[in-house]
Amino acid sequence: HAAPRSPAISSRTLSKLEALECHFTWVKETTRSQLLHIRVQLEDIGTDEGNFWLGSIYNLWGFVLYELGSSKEAHQYFRKATETLQRLRKEDEGPWLMVNYGNLAWLHHHLGEEAKSQDYLSKVEALKSKFPSPSQDELHPEIYAEKAWTLMKFGKKNKLLAADYFQRSFKMQPDMVQWQSSRVIALASAAKHCDTGLSDDLMQEIRTAREQDPENLYVAAVELKERGKKGESVKNEAETLGQKILLQPVSSYSGLKPLLMLHRELGSLDEAIVLTEEALERHPDERYLKRCASLCCKWKVLMFTTDRADQRTIERAIKLHEEVIDLYPDTSFVKRVDLAYVQAKSSHGREIAYQMFQDLLARRDLDSEDKQLLYYNYARYLYFHRQDSNESIRYHMKSAEIQERSLYGKLSIKVLQKICDRGRIRMCPEIRKFLENLPEDDSE
Repeated sequence: HAAPRSPAISSRTLSKLEALECHFTWVKETTRSQLLHIRVQLEDIGTDEGNFWLGSIYNLWGFVLYELGSSKEAHQYFRKATETLQRLRKEDEGPWLMVNYGNLAWLHHHLGEEAKSQDYLSKVEALKSKFPSPSQDELHPEIYAEKAWTLMKFGKKNKLLAADYFQRSFKMQPDMVQWQSSRVIALASAAKHCDTGLSDDLMQEIRTAREQDPENLYVAAVELKERGKKGESVKNEAETLGQKILLQPVSSYSGLKPLLMLHRELGSLDEAIVLTEEALERHPDERYLKRCASLCCKWKVLMFTTDRADQRTIERAIKLHEEVIDLYPDTSFVKRVDLAYVQAKSSHGREIAYQMFQDLLARRDLDSEDKQLLYYNYARYLYFHRQDSNESIRYHMKSAEIQERSLYGKLSIKVLQKICDRGRIRMCPEIRKFLENLPEDDSE
């Protein structure tokens, strides 16, 4: 940002700003793509009055808007955060305002409004004196909690750090069960692509969180999903929870998505589709529900690697994907890849699918994660739908050689290793050599 800077600002004031605990000091490097994804996440969490994290939602939203270049809107959201925190906590001041005032101090500084920035710096100092941290070398638990809630939106490594901060805050204030619930959500999310399932210790933590925070249906859904994965019989509980979720305000934290993943795990995709369609009947304009419905239809269509799903399910999947792409214009890349794959399953969509993949491959704005996702899916498409195994292998190689490896880069490596192990094709020596020369993964 080429924000105006006042020449009068002293280095002492600047070091005070840099010492603040707020979004401007927590989040140092972001990409536009990451910011757009987080904005979408915040929109989908919803701003229902009953949401415990509503103040934090507005705080992060304000920061994201500032980073995307909308200072005026950012200011509105920071002010919304102030009012929301005061309303939800039923008090005009408290330690939960420190982060918010820190954000406002930074925003006014970036706008060149140094007097207003100083005013917020003083407010933070006053709150620090009035509500000191329980121990000198630790932050106030309210600050740890908000820092954790923010960082868990910024990638896997930050989720683990967030879980640690939640633990610290909860130890200091064990009555805040929402902090414990958010900790287990962060940990479960960080482990979501882990082959072995969650550890027994984490499962115990999730059970405890579910008992202590029975209102949190997201934690309930995560716990059921993991028990289902371990082979427990949870079908009846899943049905009951599904009905409870339908009665809640629509939100990405309602518990619907982990419940749908449980249905996928149990092989009951028809139940998942019925549940999302019922939710859509109640809230026909909610884009998040359309997204969930499109996901279930995609799973159903892609279950059949060689055979065809029924044409009606395919057409419903195509329609939902097209709607979702329109509803998420800034973050629809994954859905476009999914749509191409779904089109390939349709009796009259083969050429459309091929053209869609060519258009996606021609894009110049993709980051390394998007490229791996695209190359992996295109490689599968080439193998299953165009019976072109050599070209498929080339694209798995393109996916695997990208340094910062995402889930899809790792999946491509697994496919290539499997082909080598079977040893049935002429390209095996070339693949073996390629795998031996792969550099270490930067993202580990």
